Amino acid sequence: MTIRDVARQARVSVSTVSRALSAPGLVKEATRQRVLEVVRGLGYEPNRAARSLITGRTGNLGIVVPDLENPFYPAVLRGVQSRAHEAGCAVFFCDSRVAAEDALVRTMAAQVDGVVLCASLLDDDQVAELADTTPMVLLNRTLPGVSSVLMDSASGMAQVVEHLAELGHTDRVYLGGPEQSWSHRRRLVGLADRARRLGPFEPTFDGGVEGARQALSTGATAIIAYNDLMALGVLSHLSTRGIRVPEDISVTGFDNILYAAMCHPPLTTVAMPTEEAGRVAVDLLVDRLAGGPAECRELPTRLVPRASTGKAPMFS
Repeated sequence: MTIRDVARQARVSVSTVSRALSAPGLVKEATRQRVLEVVRGLGYEPNRAARSLITGRTGNLGIVVPDLENPFYPAVLRGVQSRAHEAGCAVFFCDSRVAAEDALVRTMAAQVDGVVLCASLLDDDQVAELADTTPMVLLNRTLPGVSSVLMDSASGMAQVVEHLAELGHTDRVYLGGPEQSWSHRRRLVGLADRARRLGPFEPTFDGGVEGARQALSTGATAIIAYNDLMALGVLSHLSTRGIRVPEDISVTGFDNILYAAMCHPPLTTVAMPTEEAGRVAVDLLVDRLAGGPAECRELPTRLVPRASTGKAPMFS
């Protein structure tokens, strides 16, 4: 099966097929979808070796995440892999817990055509320096001149606060994540000083346990955790103390990871479009490789109310 077979069946030129697979921003969406349908139907696999000789590219993309144990990031990776496969690219990934982000990106740069850098904690100058070494797309981080995919954390947090206010919670406490995190700062925008702030805490189960210990001393009727992993730690600590959720205190998370619906009680949280963000990141990276301009796209978030939130005790 060759690219000419795909072009013939899709009723387009060979060059259009090539652009649809490697530079989707240069092809009309309807045309791209028609080409992809034919590609899937015929089982066409681009010849990476031949394409590399022609373009000087490897056909590989890289992604660096801060913590693969956090279920948030495998969901992003699924989106990256899915879209990269459609574009005829392979994906290399690294977890920056095992090595510094900048070192990983520099190592990858020699083996890939571009890198998706997730939730980087590097400062702006460091990220800009890395972006000069390889085409790059940032996920949940912005920098002028570098493409980025954002998930609207500010809106998500505003939805959480409004939900708790409607339930009568006037005394709320927020367990913050890493101070240098872009997502944490955007959550604070949505929070708009409508809750007391504690932290920073590690964005992990153990961080949530420690946050819960401190939050209980405030007398708040609702705990807002930076992410779902922390919220799970909060629920665990409250359970060991015999504190009922949501009868005595309400708890919310952020991200809508798989475990959020499986814990007891199921966790009220904010759904983040993680898989879609991974796909969009690849689209932006492929567009940059084709010479397109830097672009920033923001994806919407939505509140998912579950049983971990209820009326404030005085209203029960």
